Amino acid sequence: MELGFHIPIFDIDGGPTAIAAELGRVGSAAESSGASWLSFMDHFFQIQPTGLPAEAHMLEGYTTLGYLAAHTSTIDLGLLVTGVTYRHPGLLAKTVTTLDVLSGGRAVLGIGAAWFEREHLGLGVPFPPLAERFERLEEALQICGQMWDPKDNGPYEGKHYQLAETLCSPQPLHRPRVLIGGGGERKTLRLVAQYGDACNLFASSPADIEHKLDVLRRHCDDVGRNVDDIRITIMANNPRPGPDTLDEFVRAMADYAALGVDAVMVTPTTGSPAAWIDGMAPAVPKLGAFGS
Repeated sequence: MELGFHIPIFDIDGGPTAIAAELGRVGSAAESSGASWLSFMDHFFQIQPTGLPAEAHMLEGYTTLGYLAAHTSTIDLGLLVTGVTYRHPGLLAKTVTTLDVLSGGRAVLGIGAAWFEREHLGLGVPFPPLAERFERLEEALQICGQMWDPKDNGPYEGKHYQLAETLCSPQPLHRPRVLIGGGGERKTLRLVAQYGDACNLFASSPADIEHKLDVLRRHCDDVGRNVDDIRITIMANNPRPGPDTLDEFVRAMADYAALGVDAVMVTPTTGSPAAWIDGMAPAVPKLGAFGS
């Protein structure tokens, strides 16, 4: 099992002028730890689950990933996860392509249906009903796939999006892995089976993850796909682990590894995330001993 770091908080010790240097240290610490993944949220206001108010500091995700691309060299980079409502899919595919080229082929497209209504209303971004957001998510997945097919430059005709050309030059150095976030059994996991290279689930309990994977397996059977081709990742936040509970965290992950979970994401919530990552680094070889 691999370890990834997901950074949700930008209230950095020292204030806004300290953010850039601290994020550079985050990239170095994450790579030095042996972690396989580094991500940020796709939000413009802070979200309630972090325990901070909406007014807390928040950076735009893809700009931040571009900055981290220049401060890292091996770790995969992505958002956990891109809200489909925030960017036109053609522009999103171009953004992720740019990240992939500038990072040397390390971009991952994490994507989901979006949910934070206050953020949409606050910034004037349309917030369609849930069913429409899922329709848009499926079309966005199709568009990104077409944009990353050098033999198909368009057009694309969907219910919500119409593109005269799906031209994307240069192409990504490596076709970005598509990670779909969420565990909805009827829609989200069906999209994972049909379009995803990876999924991200909340590690509520091993029994719940086992059930979600059974549902995913059935969706894969329906579309004629081998579920083993999909990378399974989880977000560990029940309870949220930290350096002071590292051994307990590693023991808890053994049951998830036995289910076939490939990677677990953990989230520093302090004003000094690089030091927190250093404190979690000993978990990397211990988790790696589980295999996947």
